[in-house]
Amino acid sequence: MAKRGGFPGGMPGNMNNLMKQAQRMQRQMEEGQKELEEKEFTAKAGGGAVEVTVSGKKEIKKVKLSEEVVDPDDIEMLEDLIVAATNEAMRMADEASAELMGKMTGGLGGLGGGFPF
Repeated sequence: MAKRGGFPGGMPGNMNNLMKQAQRMQRQMEEGQKELEEKEFTAKAGGGAVEVTVSGKKEIKKVKLSEEVVDPDDIEMLEDLIVAATNEAMRMADEASAELMGKMTGGLGGLGGGFPF
């Protein structure tokens, strides 16, 4: 009586190659993610009066303020500049992450990932 399911004699060549490609891709993704996490993204606001640096992990690493932007009578402007610079730095990190994912998955095709199902 024949076995149900599975492949008699193990995986066929195409499936074995597919598994190797998936493992290689996973290693590349992990390496790329590690590189991304170590990168820093810096954005400025207010003509450079506020500078914010974030990591690829989206952690704020540094905030630099010019003396002229620190006005006790206009704290709100300083807050807005910090928010603007932080959001831009985070956007830069997101863009780098999306670019990495695009490079890693570029060969897979559309929604089906290039698989025939």
